[in-house]
Amino acid sequence: MPQIVTLTMNPALDIATATDIVIPTEKLRCTDPRYDPGGGGINVARAVHLLGGDAIAVFPLGGLSGEMLCRLLDAENVPRAAVPISGITRESLAVVERRTGRQYRFLLPGPELSEHDQQRCLDELVSCLKGALYLVASGSLPPGVPADFYARVAALARECGVRFVLDTSGPALARAGSDVFLLKMSLREFEELSGRALPTPRDQEDAARALIDRGSAEVLVLSLGDRGALLATATETRSFEAVRVEVVGSVGAGDSMVAGIVCGLVRGWSLVEAVRFGMAAGAAALLRPGTELCCREDAERLYGALAHV
Repeated sequence: MPQIVTLTMNPALDIATATDIVIPTEKLRCTDPRYDPGGGGINVARAVHLLGGDAIAVFPLGGLSGEMLCRLLDAENVPRAAVPISGITRESLAVVERRTGRQYRFLLPGPELSEHDQQRCLDELVSCLKGALYLVASGSLPPGVPADFYARVAALARECGVRFVLDTSGPALARAGSDVFLLKMSLREFEELSGRALPTPRDQEDAARALIDRGSAEVLVLSLGDRGALLATATETRSFEAVRVEVVGSVGAGDSMVAGIVCGLVRGWSLVEAVRFGMAAGAAALLRPGTELCCREDAERLYGALAHV
């Protein structure tokens, strides 16, 4: 079994296309679409694979869109453990307006998952955690799944002796419990969780220490966009400068960052070096168009430059 397991409770078939200009009520002629398997944990598993690691993706699926998602994962040689459900896997649409370069992203809510289907996902997850080192849960929760679901996942990871990494937002983040090894958040997500604005580095460090002190996680990685990142543990906080690249697309940068961090940890690297590699992987994703994730060659090149700073 792979050492990294990912969980995606709300997977998506991602569709990317482009049109000259977005005009309300007009018929917009688009380019040929690109299809990718999507959803936070699935993207993390794909990025781990691209970075030379090994991960298995656990997720519910249903309908023709779910079948296509599985075929796309198989084409990328990403191991999967899909749990069939009666609902239809959602689709997500990203449209680039070529005249301005703006990207419009349309996300559907996903199918409602019954308690029975939720338990089946957890049962499948437990079977995949045998021999694993890290479990990464990433993305939103679909309709029907309670906000404290990730707390149940965290407890399962603890029982299985696996470190739990979480990347989510809103109520699912607020009710994630206390069995989390590493939380990865954006500044917006952290401010929502903290209930206040965190405009300065001092504000962010103080809030990060408070989160660690109350036992919400052992490690916090705060992504600050073009201002870099913040790493916080019980013993230290450390700031990282952003990796400067020419941005081509933004989809998948966060998932690539998580994948890079976990890949580094599996390789036995320190937290600092793992975060550096995660930042390099996230920046590598920014170099890719549409819904493409990071490229290993770009990630390793950018990491090599960071290692000498």
